[in-house]
Amino acid sequence: MKKRKIENLAVLFSDIAQSTRIYDVLGNRDARALIGGCIARMADAARNIGGWVIKTIGDEIMCGFSNADQAAKAAIAMNRAVDSMREDDPWGKSVPNLHAGFHFGQVLREEEDLFGDAVNMAARMVGLAKQRQILTTEHTLKLLHPSLKNTARFIEKTTVKGKRGEIGIYEIVWERQCVTVMLENLPLERAGQGASLNLSVGNKCVVVDSINTAATMGRLSHNDLVINDGRVSRSHAKAEYRRGKFVLIDQSTNGTWVMRAGEKAKSLVKDAVTLSGEGWIGLGSAPNPDSPEAIHYVVRS
Repeated sequence: MKKRKIENLAVLFSDIAQSTRIYDVLGNRDARALIGGCIARMADAARNIGGWVIKTIGDEIMCGFSNADQAAKAAIAMNRAVDSMREDDPWGKSVPNLHAGFHFGQVLREEEDLFGDAVNMAARMVGLAKQRQILTTEHTLKLLHPSLKNTARFIEKTTVKGKRGEIGIYEIVWERQCVTVMLENLPLERAGQGASLNLSVGNKCVVVDSINTAATMGRLSHNDLVINDGRVSRSHAKAEYRRGKFVLIDQSTNGTWVMRAGEKAKSLVKDAVTLSGEGWIGLGSAPNPDSPEAIHYVVRS
């Protein structure tokens, strides 16, 4: 007979983004080796922080922890461990990004597996997470140490099957080490606003609005807009929709420049600014509208 025990634990899911594409690009043998290497590093990261691997399913890992702090730290460590493969291993730009989600709550431990509320909520969080994003619930956020809680930003409220009312969802901003000024964790507006921000460079165009609430810019391929320049950081800047406005956040070493049409370029270093009208964004240097690396922006209301 299987041993069963009810307890409170933090459950973390982390999975590899676009694994199907990896197989298409690398072929079965190399893709399996790459994904296996990622899973191994993710498992080591969990164990190093005091957790244990419950199971792996293809490109996903499920881990358990005694508290929420461990789960948050493990999710960050997993991302950094996989990122390090870009420099250490031969796959280069094929090294993937991760989605991660965790929740602390009641589980049923049955032999080596876990079932119950915390598992379901953590699975919901990873399902909502974008690439390189770590999501958790408002309930779990309240349990985190202030050093971790202060890195979080509100994403939205959503309904979860089996739960009454809406659940607050927060992101643990683990790539924030270069950002010293953030905007007071303001809730992102949902539908109902018609405003949009169009960002374009070359033939690539990205729209930020009340549905697609953020776009990233930087040197690595996970970004929505990729600028391949030595002055550009891996994850350089982010544009977000907040309360019907569009905010540009610098996350870089060399700064971000904004030049509104008819005005001089202004430097944004470890700070945030509201975009309006039309203009240009430069990553790592002032934008030149004639440069193929300048990002054109237009705010439409």
